[in-house]
Amino acid sequence: MASRCAAFATQFPSLAHHHNHRHSSPCCDPHRQSALSWKRTLAPEFLSSSASQGKHSCGLNRQTRSVVKCSAQTRIATNMAPGTPVRPTSMLVVGATGTLGRQIVRRALDEGYDVRCLVRPRPAPADFLRDWGATVVNADLSKPESIPATLVGIHTVIDCATGRPEEPIKTVDWEGKVALIQCAKAMGIQKYVFFSIHNCDKHPEVPLMEIKYCTEKFLQDSGLTHIIIRLCGFMQGLIGQYAVPILEDKSVWGTDAPTRIAYMDTQDIARLTFIALRNEKINKKLLTFAGPRAWTTQEVITLCERLAGQDANVTTVPVSVLKLTRQLTRLFEWTNDVADRLSFSEVLSSDMVFSVPMTETFDLLGVDQKDITTLEKYLQDYFTNILKKLKDLKAQSKQTDFYI
Repeated sequence: MASRCAAFATQFPSLAHHHNHRHSSPCCDPHRQSALSWKRTLAPEFLSSSASQGKHSCGLNRQTRSVVKCSAQTRIATNMAPGTPVRPTSMLVVGATGTLGRQIVRRALDEGYDVRCLVRPRPAPADFLRDWGATVVNADLSKPESIPATLVGIHTVIDCATGRPEEPIKTVDWEGKVALIQCAKAMGIQKYVFFSIHNCDKHPEVPLMEIKYCTEKFLQDSGLTHIIIRLCGFMQGLIGQYAVPILEDKSVWGTDAPTRIAYMDTQDIARLTFIALRNEKINKKLLTFAGPRAWTTQEVITLCERLAGQDANVTTVPVSVLKLTRQLTRLFEWTNDVADRLSFSEVLSSDMVFSVPMTETFDLLGVDQKDITTLEKYLQDYFTNILKKLKDLKAQSKQTDFYI
């Protein structure tokens, strides 16, 4: 049966659905499958190429704005065996080694979940996940046949994966996610949590954001019980981008645009995610998580300078340069992926605010806003700890000096 589900995972048109329990060896009735249909109104040349492929497609079009139309018709598959109910605490985390993924894993383990982590085969094993108490399984979203085995015995999937910078965005973030969602549908996953990007529905010209929005719609149409969480930005990302270069007297890269981002601590994101996971009223809802305040790049750099006690060597990249670079990279097929990522940089470098009021969300989750970490507190804790360690190392080095 595993081979049959693997075959379904590689064919986008249909996958079977199970009722409120799952089998350790799932059965799929090929005559009664859930038919997921995906329709987009695009330029004529895309429609002809998509129809010839006979598969679902995100329909990325770099030249035209597209209108999304999604629909799903679901027929319930027949259960061929009594089945064995899975434990509600059994969870698969996809993207477990990432900035957010590892915090999801730690939170899940702390709350008593049996955590399985889907990790791509890699030279450096994810031993830290095993040390924490999670189970690690090797699979790859770009290889759909590897997905079904990871879902056996799983109740909930938390998907915080994204493609690596060196690979095409579409391979993992669209084709891999479609395969994962359809396989989850076929194997009766009870709940699916998907992390997306704030304002992804407003920027079809940016491939990554369009793919996130397409995936949201695909998940909504799949019939799976799900929660979609849009995020604005991670505080953790600011450490490598600003804090470390300032401490090491290296260049800090910024732009001349007044973009404001409400960064959030990934530990808070993980905590709120599990509160939402336990609240049945939030099923099939779309939430957006944002930090207490939206910051410009220059404000973040100024804060880091004050906390570090030293000035930053700032190199400003004009938005016009990003746009020109993107246009040039579009001229060559082998640089298309670079152009796609630069388009995302353009959005982050424009006059936008990546933030939303959180009062209603906090009320829905029963959370006090005072318990959410501010960027000032997060960076202050980081610099206090790192400067103390540097001071201790300096003191130890003096103790080992010998004078004759």
